[in-house]
Amino acid sequence: MLPNRDEKSPSSLAKLIPQCRMPTLAGLRSLSEEEVRLLARCIEEPIEYIDDADFDQEGFEARILQPMPRGPQRRRRPTNDDSGIDLLAVPATEALTGEQELHLFKRLNYTRRAIYRILSDIGDGRIPAARIASLLKWARIVHKTRAQIVRSNLPLVLAMAKRTRITGVDFSDLISEGNLALLRSVDKFDCSRGFKFSTYACRAILKSFSRVAARASRYRGHFPTEFDPSLEKSDFLEQKRVNTENDCVDELRFILGRNLAQLNDVEQKVIRARFALDQAGDVEARGKTLEQVGELIGVTKERVRQIQNKALVKLKVALEDNLLTS
Repeated sequence: MLPNRDEKSPSSLAKLIPQCRMPTLAGLRSLSEEEVRLLARCIEEPIEYIDDADFDQEGFEARILQPMPRGPQRRRRPTNDDSGIDLLAVPATEALTGEQELHLFKRLNYTRRAIYRILSDIGDGRIPAARIASLLKWARIVHKTRAQIVRSNLPLVLAMAKRTRITGVDFSDLISEGNLALLRSVDKFDCSRGFKFSTYACRAILKSFSRVAARASRYRGHFPTEFDPSLEKSDFLEQKRVNTENDCVDELRFILGRNLAQLNDVEQKVIRARFALDQAGDVEARGKTLEQVGELIGVTKERVRQIQNKALVKLKVALEDNLLTS
């Protein structure tokens, strides 16, 4: 169902959470991996667009899919700023004029409306093979147009971050929050109201800076010491590894105790000495070297290596059999 337009405003926001499913395997076989990922994004992410009365005009689709109008050629002025930030800025030749900006935002919302309509028609069924090409076509235009808008307005984030007076927040955190705010602004901006996107986006970026500053202030209130990344690291994986090693050692001791691997006396002595399996649990286990074990049983270290490898093969078989029967 298409959204109802508010008569008091020139446009309205429509949002849809897709309920349809991916095509059958037969329909996916002819697609590349990139196309499958693109199709999956279409049905996994909510689709929204800002409706506009111009969308229903005759010939609008052909006009909006044409390349955007060319703007005046401008050169970027050199700067003496040695902070390195200027290297990330978009050249002035890529900045959008008002006409170009309007063209791109109308194209973005028109193509999103096309995806919205296709997904609405499909409902909760599978995407039919006849709709795959159309969905991919519109999805590519959406992503390309959105990326072009974001790329042209990245200097807004850098400019706001350099001018803000917020202290106690890492500059990279400000940039990250500002970039997220810019992405959200592209999705929510209504070009039909007559405002420039930079006006709308700058306010959203500054609000995001205020939020990250408030979050940093709360963090300092709870943790007044300096931030230490090591304190944030969980030892879950390390504990899991230690527990697994202990379980394996216990299992190995059980197999050696009952000689389930059918090791001879020399092989048992080598394994117990090499891996310190006879030491108590409270004592730090320190296995003997090949040379030390060789002196213990009266052979060379190379012979100890051969005996050890043969015994380990037997133990591996016994461990696998014990796991299968347990």
